[in-house]
Amino acid sequence: MLAVQDATLHYGAAQALRGVSLDVEQSRITCVLGRNGVGKTSLLRAIVGHHPLSSGSISLEGKMLGRSAAYDRARSGIAFVPQGREIFPLLTVRENLETGFAPLKRGERSIPDHVFELFPVLKEMLGRRGGDLSGGQQQQLAIGRALVMRPKLLVLDEPTEGIQPSIIKDIGRAITYLRDTVGLTILLVEQYLDFCRELADHVAIMDRGQIVYSGGASGLDDPAVRRHLML
Repeated sequence: MLAVQDATLHYGAAQALRGVSLDVEQSRITCVLGRNGVGKTSLLRAIVGHHPLSSGSISLEGKMLGRSAAYDRARSGIAFVPQGREIFPLLTVRENLETGFAPLKRGERSIPDHVFELFPVLKEMLGRRGGDLSGGQQQQLAIGRALVMRPKLLVLDEPTEGIQPSIIKDIGRAITYLRDTVGLTILLVEQYLDFCRELADHVAIMDRGQIVYSGGASGLDDPAVRRHLML
């Protein structure tokens, strides 16, 4: 579904990615782990078109994305749930969900039923402002907004950050459902090791702008692998 090849990325003179290569298989969950500041979010920003690569390539279903803008990548089927959620606090829940209509043709502009099946609290709060929701509910809203786009690839940046345990479980169940029932391809960056261990089909660990481990979640038990996750 997605192939990143030998990607490098700079912010001015600072290099954030150093020859990163990553394959994301269709209808699978790929989890990228690593300590703070190792380049995880920079990798996602490159994939969704928020920051251009210095060199290397990214392709979706075999089509090179080049230097295409984020809105073109959204139309191609990439949906992004950013760190910190970034919902619109003064818009209602319904209006926030409807911002996901932007890349869709007019006849496709409806909220899929599975958004409310996965997150029933959103249906109960359609008329409430996004800013009045709890942090966990806002995370559910951000994921729901992305699903409204009917994506091929769902990219999530630390979906469990600052979320209460009960909603972390709900989000985990939703991600599994989207893979197993909807057939969605999911790429997520996460700090919560157990969350990835339970969900991921494939795990990549980053350190100092590079991928230092790529394989199954069972590899997380290897002490040589875990040392890249220790503070």
